[in-house]
Amino acid sequence: MPGSISHSAPVGIRISGVARVFGGSVRALDGIDLTVPAGQFLAILGPSGCGKSTLLRLIAGLDGPDSGTIELDDAVPREPVESTAHDHAPISYVFQDAQLLPWRTVLRNVELPLELAGRNRTARRELARAALHRVGLGDAVDRYPAQLSGGMKMRVSLARALVTRPRLLLLDEPFAALDEITRQKLDDQLRDLWRAMGLTVVFVTHSTIEAAFLAQRAIVMSPRPGRIVLDTPIALPIERGNAIRSTAEFAAAGRLLYAALEQGESAAEARP
Repeated sequence: MPGSISHSAPVGIRISGVARVFGGSVRALDGIDLTVPAGQFLAILGPSGCGKSTLLRLIAGLDGPDSGTIELDDAVPREPVESTAHDHAPISYVFQDAQLLPWRTVLRNVELPLELAGRNRTARRELARAALHRVGLGDAVDRYPAQLSGGMKMRVSLARALVTRPRLLLLDEPFAALDEITRQKLDDQLRDLWRAMGLTVVFVTHSTIEAAFLAQRAIVMSPRPGRIVLDTPIALPIERGNAIRSTAEFAAAGRLLYAALEQGESAAEARP
C-alpha cells in the first residue's frame, strides 16, 4: 500500500450548558451537557429538527453557542478540516452529501484539504492514495465522481476526511441516502477505521439500528429545543460482525434507543 496514514492522539469533548437560538426566537438547543472521552464512538439520535446537526456544527467550530461552552482536550483549536494548516488536523467533518468536485478525479478530490493546507504535491498524493486504500478504493484514483456509485462517493468523502489524519471525526448522517446493503457495508468499514486509527468519532443518525451497531455510547435528543433525554452505553462486544444484528442483545439495544425517541416525542407534545 503506498504511504500510510499515521495515527494521532484522539481528543475528548466537554460541552457545558450549551444553547443555540436562531433568529432571536427559535431555540434549537437548550442546556446541553455532554462529555465525550477521547477515543469514544458516540452516536447522536433524535427526530428531524431536534438540533443534531446544529450540535455537530458547534463541536466543529463551524458555529458558536449563544450560551455555554464547548472545549476539546489539550486546547485543540476547533477548526474545520478545510481551513487547517496543521499536519494532523484536529477535526474532520463528513456531510450528508459527498460534496465531491465533479471536475477533479477521485485522487485529486481526496488530496484537496492537503492542497489547501499548502502540502507539496508528492506528499499529498502519497497521503491521498493511502487514504483511498484505507477505504477500499485504491483502484479508483483516476475516476471522476460521475463514474461512481453513491456508496463509492461516500467512501471518497470519508477518505478525504481521513487524509488529514484527524483527531476527531464528525459525521452528519453520511449514509442516510444509501440502500440498506451499502449502508451496512459502510457501517462495517467505518467501525473498522475507528478501531484501526484510534479516532474520537461523533456520528449523527436517525437510525436506531445503525447507532446500536456502530457506537460505544448513544445519546437521544428530544424535539426542538433539543435536550438530551437518554445517555446510554451500547452494551455490545467490541467485535461486531454482521451476525450480531440478529442477536437478542442487539435487538434490546435498538429497543432502548427507540423507546427514548418515543419518550422525547411524548414529552415535547406535553409541553405547554
